[in-house]
Amino acid sequence: MRLKISHTTEYLYDAPVPYSLQRLRLTPLSGPTQKVLNWAVSVDGAKVEAGYGDQYGNPVELVSIEGAEHTIRITAFGEVETEDRAGVFGPHQGFCPLWLFLRETPLTAPGPLVEALAKSVHGDSELAQMHALMEAIHDGVAYTPGTTTTETTAEEALAAKSGVCQDHAHIFIAAARVLGIPARYVSGYLMMEDREDQVATHAWAEVHLPGLGWVGFDAANKICPDDRYVRIASGLCYRDCAPVSGLRIGRAEEDLKVSLTVAATQTQSQSQNGQSQSQG
Repeated sequence: MRLKISHTTEYLYDAPVPYSLQRLRLTPLSGPTQKVLNWAVSVDGAKVEAGYGDQYGNPVELVSIEGAEHTIRITAFGEVETEDRAGVFGPHQGFCPLWLFLRETPLTAPGPLVEALAKSVHGDSELAQMHALMEAIHDGVAYTPGTTTTETTAEEALAAKSGVCQDHAHIFIAAARVLGIPARYVSGYLMMEDREDQVATHAWAEVHLPGLGWVGFDAANKICPDDRYVRIASGLCYRDCAPVSGLRIGRAEEDLKVSLTVAATQTQSQSQNGQSQSQG
């Protein structure tokens, strides 16, 4: 499937910003499940200082603001050709060893509820266990925007029984690690079935399984990622994959606006499986 994406993040300040440094993870890479046909990131109101690949292989750009700027607009746009591989991303690559993805983070540290969830999962293989885990999280944690924040932990979201895709991914990752299965967080885009305009990017989890490598599970939608998904970044949790993150010096109040469209650029001859109604 060929997907066209436009993602704009606009920061509005009520006073000049003395200094700000932002880290952008907004550039997809070609890989087993996708081919980037064209892509660009434009920044208005800020200066691009440097670009590099982080420890997980994600492309990163650093942008700075200094002076009298009141508005910063960051736009990522392009086209990506995707392939449905039933969630299988494939063999592990990169500098990070697999055991690193067993390490807990503040957002994925397991508590009693996550540990109990992990122990309740059954199956005749690790793959079957992960499908059962995805179903348990989907059924037990309602998709409810506004009930959590980017700082909500997996344990807190599980206790609240509500959250967004970020929370579903964190719970899945935390439980998989309890079971001794390497797991990572993936951020990206999802083409929705019922609309092109969206209000946020998407997120899901991947686990590393013998014979398959990395396999994706989207507990928010109870489906393994297919050709409606475009991956942008991966890491131990959300903090490694946030589209825009950084620091700001000064007392200016910030107003954030996000606009996002994801659409197929050609008529699809085959029907799509599942109903994707959740986004993070």
